[in-house]
Amino acid sequence: MRNTRLTLGSSCLSLSSSCHGSTRCWKLSSVILLHVDMMHHIMSADSVTYTDRSICAPEGSSVNISCTYNSYKGNVESKFWFRPELSRLPEDLSKDSQYSGRVHVLEAERGRSTLRITDLTEGDSAEYRFKFKTLWFEWGSSLPGTTLTVTAVQVQVTRVITVHPFHTVTELNCHSSCRPIGRFIFVWFQNGEKIQETAFSYTHDFYPGNNITCALRGYEDYRSPSVYTPRAALLSVSPSGEMLEGGSVTLTCSSDANPAANYTWHKENQQLTVKEPQLVFNTIQVSDSGDYYCTAENGLGWRSSNYISINVKYAPKTISVSVSPSGEIVEGSSVTLTCSSDANPAANHTWYKDQKQLQGPEGVYHFSSISSEDRGNYYCKSENKHGQLNSSLLIIDVLCKYQQITLADNVFKCIMIYL
Repeated sequence: MRNTRLTLGSSCLSLSSSCHGSTRCWKLSSVILLHVDMMHHIMSADSVTYTDRSICAPEGSSVNISCTYNSYKGNVESKFWFRPELSRLPEDLSKDSQYSGRVHVLEAERGRSTLRITDLTEGDSAEYRFKFKTLWFEWGSSLPGTTLTVTAVQVQVTRVITVHPFHTVTELNCHSSCRPIGRFIFVWFQNGEKIQETAFSYTHDFYPGNNITCALRGYEDYRSPSVYTPRAALLSVSPSGEMLEGGSVTLTCSSDANPAANYTWHKENQQLTVKEPQLVFNTIQVSDSGDYYCTAENGLGWRSSNYISINVKYAPKTISVSVSPSGEIVEGSSVTLTCSSDANPAANHTWYKDQKQLQGPEGVYHFSSISSEDRGNYYCKSENKHGQLNSSLLIIDVLCKYQQITLADNVFKCIMIYL
């Protein structure tokens, strides 16, 4: 194998070998020259290189977003950081009122820029890009930069340990999706007062009225939303007013709670299968009448609502009539006709004989001494504001005590014959 020597100087490349003129040696020379030319182009190209493509930081903290940049075509005349979605054209972030007093641009060494944002809020979550300009060149503002995600801490209910009549023992976790180097220390607050610091979970006895929040130590001003037992369970009905059979009725249970409450429904102290905030009767029936209440529960505690009474109204459904005493009716005896019906509200009852209204107490017509003239067809009308219903005909026949004669038009009359 022949020896080949490659010499790379500041501006030239020489290749010497004992195989002068060979095709293999000239190919090698060409490849090396091409590689060196590409490296020279890369090292001298305009560029922006971001240290991190994505950063996650907790609310209230500070963050450094850095990049290195290189200008091959002249000195940099202007440079700044910007958020592309804030305006159609890139605008210097340090001049944005939203970041006033919170943005600082650091450049400890030439060709390296750092955007420092303090007192982070969730509204700072965005993509950040660096832009520079020379006399002959402007770095493209459409190229991707560093994406910042700012997250707030949240209290999570990890498990319910024990449920007592008046309080609940619960394990809580202060959660942040951003994990810094090292360990978090969490600060816990009850009704605004600091109660404990933990590195992991926290066990708390929840009583009605307790509000628990957490924060990262060092960022106590940036606390999580409160978690608390249901304040109350409120029950409402729609539509209000009378509920007619066959109509649509909706009961709604609501409660101010965090975490959000789960709901259960009860009728006459019997638990129903519905687990939604609304109990819907698309076509309500008389059998749905009763007293209802709901319970709101969220793992920290529970509250029950007051009762709502469902009273389904309807027109007379069935009507019944009776004669007392039963059996044959003899002239001169005492006879009572009685009428009743199934209706809500209760119906008014009126007796008729051959389409003529009779006068008497509600639902009752009384013959103190019935006569042959009282023979005929009787019926009762049951009526409330939702409708009316007539009974079937009740035929009253009066037997003569002594003698019966037939008059004109088949009219019968009872008479007493004296010998």
